[in-house]
Amino acid sequence: MFKYICLIVSKLRILNMQLSNKIKTINKNFWSFSILFLLFFATFQTTNATEENHEKQKFNAGEMIIEHIGDGYEWHIATIGETHLSIPLPVILFQDGKFVSFCSSNFHHGHESYQGFKIAHEGKYKGKIVHLLTNEKGEEIETRPIDLSITKLVLSLFMGVFLIAWLFISISRSYQKRGMAAPKGMQSMLEPIILFVRDDIAKSSLGEKNYKKYLPFLLTIFFFIFINNLLGLIPFFPGGANLTGNIAVTLTLAIFTFVITTLSGNRNYWTHIVNAPGVPWWLKIPVPLMPIVELVGVFTKPFVLMVRLFANITAGHIIALGFISLIFIFGEMQPALGYGVSIVSVVFYVFMGLLELLVAFIQAYVFTLLSALYFGMAIEEHHHAEEHH
Repeated sequence: MFKYICLIVSKLRILNMQLSNKIKTINKNFWSFSILFLLFFATFQTTNATEENHEKQKFNAGEMIIEHIGDGYEWHIATIGETHLSIPLPVILFQDGKFVSFCSSNFHHGHESYQGFKIAHEGKYKGKIVHLLTNEKGEEIETRPIDLSITKLVLSLFMGVFLIAWLFISISRSYQKRGMAAPKGMQSMLEPIILFVRDDIAKSSLGEKNYKKYLPFLLTIFFFIFINNLLGLIPFFPGGANLTGNIAVTLTLAIFTFVITTLSGNRNYWTHIVNAPGVPWWLKIPVPLMPIVELVGVFTKPFVLMVRLFANITAGHIIALGFISLIFIFGEMQPALGYGVSIVSVVFYVFMGLLELLVAFIQAYVFTLLSALYFGMAIEEHHHAEEHH
């Protein structure tokens, strides 16, 4: 009896061991499958997340270029990872009969609103500060307050004006102290340019008799354009602002030239516009064709000044930034392509930078020369009787 019991116990022990081994094998396979499934799921999720982040962070050359040549409520310095390094600027608004002022950092790089104001990201007010109102239907309406903020271009304008004032005040004091002695330092560097504007632009266009009256304006406008062109070529603060490539700035400069030309116009100037001598009468009566053409020319001259400066400076910035954008565009396709294109892009960027140095001087020279020519045409005296004789 005892023998059979021991045999049964031994059989049961063997079955138990076999069952335990099978359970262990099943558990092992189960956990292996589970781990593989989790790894696959995690890999799949990571791949999707990477693809989504890649789509979100895909380089947009157009936005990058527009951001660099446009205006802004903060001066962006650099982006390190997710951190944006920028200089916040004062926001000054006039809304509902009162002034509202605060720092642009309250917008958190344009992602949040503050006191009912925000930076619009779409629509006709894109990039501008709008005031949010709710109508009777519960819909949000964006209205544009009177914006007197110190933007990036306004700050660049102040810095350019301060630099010009500092340069000319320093030179003036040097002349007072040194008299007719040989110039040195800043005086020796800028004196040839001042003499160039005086002799080759002002005197040649206005004559010995009249050039002194217009020389201060011509010097101011030449150095304003030239210095701000140079500041725009510096890729880091305090440079990098596209001031002379802004249509509002070039329009203001052209308006100054237009107003001075119009106020300086003498009798002969207006006679040649209204009743130009030497033109057949049938071009004046009954349809005043030539007077209309001449009058249109009065307005097209400053318009050409405005567009030429704006287009040349803006085009230079866009081309230079386009070469840099090629590195990131090809780098997204294949990293090796990005490295290969970077050599060509940097070479062309340096070439464009050197070319822009020349353009910075040429555009200042052309704007100043044409302004002087317009002034000369307005004050020119015509002696038709003597010329006929």
